[in-house]
Amino acid sequence: MAQKAIRSNPKLAEMIKKRRNELHLTIEEAAQRAGVGTKTWCRYEAGEAIRHDKYKGVCKALNWIQFPTEDNTEDAIDLEKYKNHEAWSKYLEKKFGEIAALSFVIGSDILLDHIKEDMEELSRLPKGTHIGQISTSFIESLLPKQFLMNYDYEFLYVMYCELKSLRVIAGNGREIIAHSVLDEIILCLIVEEAEFLIEEENLENDNNWGDWVYDIFDDMDVRTMLYSNWYVSEGNCYHFSHWLENQFY
Repeated sequence: MAQKAIRSNPKLAEMIKKRRNELHLTIEEAAQRAGVGTKTWCRYEAGEAIRHDKYKGVCKALNWIQFPTEDNTEDAIDLEKYKNHEAWSKYLEKKFGEIAALSFVIGSDILLDHIKEDMEELSRLPKGTHIGQISTSFIESLLPKQFLMNYDYEFLYVMYCELKSLRVIAGNGREIIAHSVLDEIILCLIVEEAEFLIEEENLENDNNWGDWVYDIFDDMDVRTMLYSNWYVSEGNCYHFSHWLENQFY
């Protein structure tokens, strides 16, 4: 049986954030009191599900006896429900299995929300501000560190549009192809964002369930070049200046 979770929603997420601010707690302090990571707490405030075994810790951190609403507890993963999602990919399901298609839906939903959260923060700041300068970025830790200062509002907008395009392709059952470095990065982040639910709910015993992205790429160059502490020179196709170019077919 799937582990139960508190199915969050924008209203509950807003109450969690409001309560934290009332207690004058930083995200780091609230996460420590709840016994979860900072990134996990950020996800709670973004409206994501809260695992049942983390419920008491969150209540403790916020000095709540229970959540303000208790009527949103359900199975954390309802596969049939996700199959009706607009981003469910019949292509991924047929070629790589249901977990691949499910991870695309879950991960792209989360990533889309996180990009929008960072864009909202950047929209309040001067032009040219990057995500490393905002109080709490949901995606700073996910993107290659070498090019941090390039991740401004305009870049996130491009990333947002490309993610939306990939979701349309997926929903139409078409083959998903990473034509650009940005496409490869987005697909990798989708898998990473989905990892929490896929693994915590024990939906897949194979630790390599997320390797479908590398099967699409036919290599792991994006991981090697951008996430292995290598310096990427300007002439390299994985340099930021080339991320939007259609290089792969």
